[in-house]
Amino acid sequence: MAELHPVCAPLAFLLGTWQGTGTGVYPTIEDFSYAEEVSFTHAGKPFVAYTQRTKDAGSGLPLHAEAGYLRPQEGGRVELVLVQPSGIAELLEGTVEDQNIQLASNAVLGTGSAKPVTATERRFWVEGEVLYSSVAMAAVGLELQPHVVSEMYRLS
Repeated sequence: MAELHPVCAPLAFLLGTWQGTGTGVYPTIEDFSYAEEVSFTHAGKPFVAYTQRTKDAGSGLPLHAEAGYLRPQEGGRVELVLVQPSGIAELLEGTVEDQNIQLASNAVLGTGSAKPVTATERRFWVEGEVLYSSVAMAAVGLELQPHVVSEMYRLS
């Protein structure tokens, strides 16, 4: 395996595959629970690849997936380029400090058939052996508000 690119050192705490559970809320849908798996990998280049999949906690049926790249920048800045099969693409920027990444969208794009999403905020943070993830979303004419939060444990 390639050595981690030096600019990716602040993201090294994420590397590996994580699994756990989460909950989701939004005013236009019923609250839900889900199982989640995320992976953060690298190929020695100045980015970390990210993939995510969720399944319904009860039925095990697929719910959501997304993939993208975390791109560390100078001065503790980080960018996330993210796509979803629902037709949504997010461009986010933020900071990485210690084991905490906070991001806010500077653009959310959608195909003609995608649900209208106008803004997102994302956070990844590690406490002890646990990776937490949260997403806030402004969609379908509503203001930015909490949508999902999860707690995961490293598999590898």
